[in-house]
Amino acid sequence: MLARSAPPVGVRPTGTIHRSLDLAADAPSAFRVICEVEKWPVWLSFLRSARRLDDGPLRTGSEVAIRSTIPGEDEELYEVDQFLEGHIVSLVGAFSIRRRFDFRLESRADRTKIVVRLDYPSYYGAVGALYDRLTARRKLQTALEDSLVHFKGLAEFRRGPDELLADF
Repeated sequence: MLARSAPPVGVRPTGTIHRSLDLAADAPSAFRVICEVEKWPVWLSFLRSARRLDDGPLRTGSEVAIRSTIPGEDEELYEVDQFLEGHIVSLVGAFSIRRRFDFRLESRADRTKIVVRLDYPSYYGAVGALYDRLTARRKLQTALEDSLVHFKGLAEFRRGPDELLADF
Protein backbone atom coordinates (compact mmCIF):
# COMPACT_ATOMS: atom_id res chain seq x y z
CA MET A 1 0.00 0.00 0.00
CA LEU A 2 1.35 3.40 -0.97
CA ALA A 3 1.57 6.01 1.72
CA ARG A 4 0.39 9.50 0.90
CA SER A 5 2.85 12.20 1.76
CA ALA A 6 1.66 15.41 3.37
CA PRO A 7 2.25 18.65 1.49
CA PRO A 8 5.34 20.59 2.55
CA VAL A 9 4.94 22.96 5.48
CA GLY A 10 3.49 26.29 4.38
CA VAL A 11 1.94 24.88 1.19
CA ARG A 12 -1.82 25.11 1.13
CA PRO A 13 -4.05 22.71 -0.80
CA THR A 14 -5.13 23.87 -4.24
CA GLY A 15 -8.57 23.38 -5.68
CA THR A 16 -8.19 22.22 -9.26
CA ILE A 17 -11.07 21.99 -11.70
CA HIS A 18 -10.58 20.50 -15.13
CA ARG A 19 -13.20 20.31 -17.90
CA SER A 20 -13.15 19.72 -21.66
CA LEU A 21 -15.62 19.79 -24.55
CA ASP A 22 -15.50 18.93 -28.27
CA LEU A 23 -16.32 21.75 -30.68
CA ALA A 24 -17.47 21.58 -34.29
CA ALA A 25 -15.21 24.52 -35.10
CA ASP A 26 -11.67 25.00 -36.27
CA ALA A 27 -8.97 25.90 -33.75
CA PRO A 28 -8.24 29.41 -35.14
CA SER A 29 -11.85 30.59 -34.74
CA ALA A 30 -12.10 29.07 -31.23
CA PHE A 31 -8.77 30.67 -30.30
CA ARG A 32 -10.03 34.09 -31.42
CA VAL A 33 -12.90 33.74 -28.93
CA ILE A 34 -10.43 32.88 -26.14
CA CYS A 35 -8.28 35.92 -26.98
CA GLU A 36 -11.26 38.31 -26.63
CA VAL A 37 -10.59 38.84 -22.91
CA GLU A 38 -13.28 41.50 -22.42
CA LYS A 39 -15.90 38.97 -23.56
CA TRP A 40 -14.91 36.26 -21.06
CA PRO A 41 -17.78 37.15 -18.67
CA VAL A 42 -20.22 36.45 -21.54
CA TRP A 43 -19.30 32.77 -21.58
CA LEU A 44 -17.44 32.27 -18.26
CA SER A 45 -20.37 32.70 -15.90
CA PHE A 46 -18.22 32.77 -12.75
CA LEU A 47 -16.46 35.95 -13.90
CA ARG A 48 -17.96 39.35 -13.25
CA SER A 49 -15.47 41.28 -15.37
CA ALA A 50 -12.24 40.83 -17.30
CA ARG A 51 -10.16 43.56 -18.90
CA ARG A 52 -6.76 43.93 -20.49
CA LEU A 53 -4.31 46.32 -18.86
CA ASP A 54 -2.11 46.62 -21.94
CA ASP A 55 -2.58 47.21 -25.65
CA GLY A 56 -1.98 45.05 -28.67
CA PRO A 57 -2.66 41.37 -29.22
CA LEU A 58 -2.76 38.95 -26.31
CA ARG A 59 0.74 37.50 -25.75
CA THR A 60 3.11 36.28 -23.07
CA GLY A 61 3.46 39.04 -20.50
CA SER A 62 0.00 40.55 -21.13
CA GLU A 63 -1.77 41.62 -17.95
CA VAL A 64 -5.45 40.93 -17.29
CA ALA A 65 -7.58 42.19 -14.39
CA ILE A 66 -10.29 39.70 -13.42
CA ARG A 67 -13.14 40.07 -10.96
CA SER A 68 -14.57 36.66 -10.16
CA THR A 69 -16.93 35.02 -7.73
CA ILE A 70 -14.12 32.74 -6.51
CA PRO A 71 -12.10 32.96 -4.34
CA GLY A 72 -13.28 36.49 -3.55
CA GLU A 73 -14.91 39.52 -5.02
CA ASP A 74 -11.90 41.82 -5.35
CA GLU A 75 -10.37 42.44 -8.75
CA GLU A 76 -7.23 40.34 -9.17
CA LEU A 77 -4.29 40.82 -11.49
CA TYR A 78 -3.18 37.95 -13.75
CA GLU A 79 -0.32 37.68 -16.21
CA VAL A 80 -0.20 35.53 -19.33
CA ASP A 81 2.74 33.24 -18.64
CA GLN A 82 2.21 30.77 -21.50
CA PHE A 83 0.97 31.66 -24.95
CA LEU A 84 1.11 29.53 -28.06
CA GLU A 85 -0.79 31.07 -30.97
CA GLY A 86 -3.83 28.98 -31.80
CA HIS A 87 -3.39 26.55 -28.91
CA ILE A 88 -2.61 27.78 -25.37
CA VAL A 89 -3.41 30.76 -23.16
CA SER A 90 -2.37 30.36 -19.54
CA LEU A 91 -2.71 33.05 -16.87
CA VAL A 92 -1.11 33.02 -13.45
CA GLY A 93 -2.05 35.21 -10.52
CA ALA A 94 0.35 38.13 -10.18
CA PHE A 95 0.39 37.86 -6.38
CA SER A 96 -0.26 34.14 -5.98
CA ILE A 97 1.24 31.57 -8.32
CA ARG A 98 -1.36 29.10 -7.06
CA ARG A 99 -4.14 30.94 -8.91
CA ARG A 100 -4.24 29.92 -12.56
CA PHE A 101 -6.51 29.85 -15.62
CA ASP A 102 -5.43 27.50 -18.43
CA PHE A 103 -7.15 27.38 -21.82
CA ARG A 104 -5.89 24.77 -24.28
CA LEU A 105 -7.15 23.83 -27.74
CA GLU A 106 -6.43 20.46 -29.30
CA SER A 107 -7.09 20.33 -33.03
CA ARG A 108 -8.39 17.13 -34.64
CA ALA A 109 -9.17 17.36 -38.37
CA ASP A 110 -12.51 19.23 -38.50
CA ARG A 111 -13.09 19.24 -34.74
CA THR A 112 -11.39 21.00 -31.86
CA LYS A 113 -11.31 20.10 -28.19
CA ILE A 114 -11.16 22.87 -25.57
CA VAL A 115 -9.62 22.00 -22.22
CA VAL A 116 -9.94 24.44 -19.32
CA ARG A 117 -8.19 24.08 -15.97
CA LEU A 118 -8.67 26.37 -12.98
CA ASP A 119 -6.40 26.31 -9.94
CA TYR A 120 -7.08 28.31 -6.83
CA PRO A 121 -5.90 27.99 -3.21
CA SER A 122 -8.20 26.75 -0.50
CA TYR A 123 -7.23 28.01 2.91
CA TYR A 124 -7.52 26.81 6.51
CA GLY A 125 -6.01 23.34 6.10
CA ALA A 126 -7.96 20.11 5.77
CA VAL A 127 -11.19 21.62 7.13
CA GLY A 128 -11.06 24.48 4.62
CA ALA A 129 -10.30 22.08 1.76
CA LEU A 130 -13.24 19.87 2.74
CA TYR A 131 -15.56 22.87 3.03
CA ASP A 132 -14.36 24.10 -0.36
CA ARG A 133 -14.99 20.68 -1.93
CA LEU A 134 -18.54 20.62 -0.59
CA THR A 135 -19.49 24.19 -1.48
CA ALA A 136 -17.52 26.49 -3.78
CA ARG A 137 -15.85 23.82 -5.90
CA ARG A 138 -19.17 22.14 -6.74
CA LYS A 139 -20.67 25.45 -7.82
CA LEU A 140 -17.56 26.27 -9.84
CA GLN A 141 -17.55 22.85 -11.55
CA THR A 142 -21.16 23.31 -12.60
CA ALA A 143 -20.50 26.88 -13.75
CA LEU A 144 -17.48 25.75 -15.80
CA GLU A 145 -19.47 22.98 -17.49
CA ASP A 146 -22.20 25.48 -18.40
CA SER A 147 -19.58 28.01 -19.52
CA LEU A 148 -18.04 25.54 -21.97
CA VAL A 149 -21.47 25.03 -23.55
CA HIS A 150 -21.71 28.82 -24.00
CA PHE A 151 -18.19 28.87 -25.43
CA LYS A 152 -19.19 26.11 -27.86
CA GLY A 153 -22.04 28.28 -29.14
CA LEU A 154 -19.75 31.28 -29.64
CA ALA A 155 -16.97 29.27 -31.31
CA GLU A 156 -19.32 27.41 -33.65
CA PHE A 157 -21.34 30.48 -34.62
CA ARG A 158 -20.67 31.40 -38.25
CA ARG A 159 -20.25 35.16 -38.57
CA GLY A 160 -20.64 35.57 -42.31
CA PRO A 161 -23.19 38.20 -43.44
CA ASP A 162 -25.27 35.65 -45.34
CA GLU A 163 -25.23 33.12 -42.53
CA LEU A 164 -26.67 35.39 -39.82
CA LEU A 165 -30.21 35.23 -41.20
CA ALA A 166 -30.02 31.80 -42.87
CA ASP A 167 -32.57 30.33 -40.42
CA PHE A 168 -35.27 32.89 -41.28
